[in-house]
Order: sequence, then structure tokens, then C-alpha cells
Amino acid sequence: MEYAILTKDLTKYYGRLLAVDHVNLRVPFNTIYGFLGPNGAGKTTTIRMLCGLTNVSSGDAMVNGYSVRKEAEKVKASIGVVQDISNLYPELTCFDNLMFCAEMHGVPKRLRKERVLELLAFFGLEDRKNEKFANLSKGLKRRLTIAAALVHKPKILLLDEPTLGLDVKSRRKMWKLIQALKEEGLTIFLTSHNVYEVSRLSERVAVINKGRIVAEGSLQS
Repeated sequence: MEYAILTKDLTKYYGRLLAVDHVNLRVPFNTIYGFLGPNGAGKTTTIRMLCGLTNVSSGDAMVNGYSVRKEAEKVKASIGVVQDISNLYPELTCFDNLMFCAEMHGVPKRLRKERVLELLAFFGLEDRKNEKFANLSKGLKRRLTIAAALVHKPKILLLDEPTLGLDVKSRRKMWKLIQALKEEGLTIFLTSHNVYEVSRLSERVAVINKGRIVAEGSLQS
């Protein structure tokens, strides 16, 4: 398997509106791949197609070797997805949120607690494990949301605007965490409208505008 993500003329229409226009991407394994563009450029729609949350109008994408059109369930099982809005439960504690996510992702019962404690430690949330999600700061909420996406040990992580709304200090902590995740062997597909963020973190970058790829390559090229 040569690429973590390989798209072939990936296209999405909403009625007559062409939101994503024949996008072709090649994302190598164990890289941070930046997907840069202004708000409304098609970044989130692309991510939603890659993870099977939005139907593809035409073209296809291979994610971890599986077709998003024909093998959506296998795609979902092999990736982690962090959207710009958290889907965790505000009334549950950090620990209970992760335990619930582990159960939903089919992590064997005997392994769940160990995996959850491992993630809480990695994300610096051990001392917050019994705190309700609703009471966390924005930065800590974002960390726990990413931890939840990794509970089943996916090979690929799709991160949609991971530092949106964070202050400077929290943003820098998030950058360090993203780099640490890459060092753990993850492939990270990172969408952002922040040029500095993408250039700081990514090894390769694609720029999308009005649904079309306008530039792509390594930052050294």
C-alpha cells in the first residue's frame, strides 16, 4: 500500500453547487499533510467524504487501502476523525467519555480501561479524568476530542481545524501534541485556514480554493 490517502477526481455537488471539484491527492503514510484553504473552500466537505460522512458525487478515494464509495465501514474502522465541533458528551467525565468511545469502536472490554488511561496520560489529562467535559477549557476539550478519535488505534487521523478558537498558548501545546502523534507513527491529514500553522507542522501541503486544488507539494520544493 503506497499511500494512506489517494483520491481520484473526488467531486461533490450540493444540488447545482460544485463544492469539491475533481480533487486529486496523494498522502504518504507517517506524514503530516496540510490541507490549506480559506473558509468555504471545500476543506470540510473533502474530509467528510474521506471519512464516509458525506456521499461522493463522482470519483473516489482510497483511505488506508479501502474505497470510500465501496468499503465505507472499513474506512471508518481504520481512521480517527476530529471535526471542528466536538461530539463528546458534556455531562460525562473525561474518563467516561473515552470509555464510551472505546465501547462504540469495538475495543475489547478487557483492554478499554488500559487504553483510556494510556490516552489520558499521553494528552496530559490524568488529573482531569473525573472532571466533566463541560467544565474543561477549550484547549483541554480539544485534546480530549482528539484522544477519543484515537481510542481504537487508527492508522490515519483526520483533523479538521484542530486549533480553531484556541488561545496562543493552547495552540502551541496542540502543535506539540500533533507532532508527537506523528512520531508515534500516525498519518495526519490536517485542514486549516492558518498558513503559519500548516507551514509549521506539515511535510506536504495542498491548497484548495473554491473546491479546486490550486497548488500541491512539499514545502522544500
